[in-house]
Amino acid sequence: MTFHGMWAELLPLGRSSASGGYRRFAWTEADADCRAWFEQQARDRGLAYETDRNGNQWAWLGDPARGDAVVTGSHLDSVPDGGAFDGPLGVVSAFAALDELRGRGARFTKPLGIVNFGDEEGARFGLACVGSRLTAGALTVEQAHRLTDAQGITLPQAMEAAGYDPDAIGADPHRLARIGAFVELHVEQGRALDLSGDRIGVAGSIWPHGRWRFDFRGEANHAGTTRLADRRDPMLPYAETVLAARREAELAGAVATFGKIAVEPNGVNAIPSLVRGWLDSRAADQESLDAVVAGVKKAAREYAAAHGVDLDVERESFTPVVEFDHALRDELARVLGTGTDLKVPVLGTGAGHDAGILSGRVPTAMLFVRNPTGVSHSPAEFAAEDDCVAGVTALADVLEGLACT
Repeated sequence: MTFHGMWAELLPLGRSSASGGYRRFAWTEADADCRAWFEQQARDRGLAYETDRNGNQWAWLGDPARGDAVVTGSHLDSVPDGGAFDGPLGVVSAFAALDELRGRGARFTKPLGIVNFGDEEGARFGLACVGSRLTAGALTVEQAHRLTDAQGITLPQAMEAAGYDPDAIGADPHRLARIGAFVELHVEQGRALDLSGDRIGVAGSIWPHGRWRFDFRGEANHAGTTRLADRRDPMLPYAETVLAARREAELAGAVATFGKIAVEPNGVNAIPSLVRGWLDSRAADQESLDAVVAGVKKAAREYAAAHGVDLDVERESFTPVVEFDHALRDELARVLGTGTDLKVPVLGTGAGHDAGILSGRVPTAMLFVRNPTGVSHSPAEFAAEDDCVAGVTALADVLEGLACT
């Protein structure tokens, strides 16, 4: 099947008719549909298919037990009302690149794997890259079992309902030891390639990033009868903290976003008793990130105190800076630049990826495909058809250089 045929099959799965975006959340019906699609693509190509102990899907050409395998792929889940390209482009391109290599008559000297990592976006349980974190030992079984969704369903309950064994999850060093290189293709989540005029780029690093939960606790009361002077309204310091995050990010040349909020009791005519907001912050280096988060926390405490509101701050996740394997990165740039006078751009990114999680265990690299709008995590996310095809060819070239004679 062609790239276009695969893309057309995958496109309607988990798509919201209301928003036009995707709701492919871990261990849901939409997720199961995507997993079935992946398995069918593997079997259609005569690949050995397996699901590992953490729910990640693998398709193999050759025996991975030989070791030094070359693996590519990404994820199929989405953020709430996300776009079509973030994750799926890397999976579809992996199968299409294999098809192209077979069409070239390439002879594989190493096992080739294609992977769909589970729950990369963290949309349901609040933690990104659960499948790859578990595999790499960056998330313990105990921590994973404590994850819950907005309805109070735990990760083990969700896995079991989907037909998987939650007691089997955990670090998988034996599997990772078989992998000699992992290359993830991804739509660029920014406009650097569009601004430079390049279709394809190579990732240099992933910025350090994390998520912090801010709990502002005040006093619920009647919105119509409580004097302004008598209120302990947690919405006010929360709103001021959102503005503080923007200021701190601008000062540090970083980014900071309050994109999720929960309010109790969440009534139109009630002063809230609790406003819970989640801060996502990222920066090019650790010092800048620390400065942003420290500045936001300081401002939040001052605003909370001024309004008679209590504040708790908890870091829910954190990923340090990821420098991709330099030798592998340089090899990708060399392969892609062969026969041309063009220098392949090397980009930093503020977005987290499974490749970043695995980088501490196996040599990893990333390819980016141009995004003309720079929009991501939105139904407006887009990559032109010609650029997607160029990405498939680039990935095929890279895999040929790494896994074939």
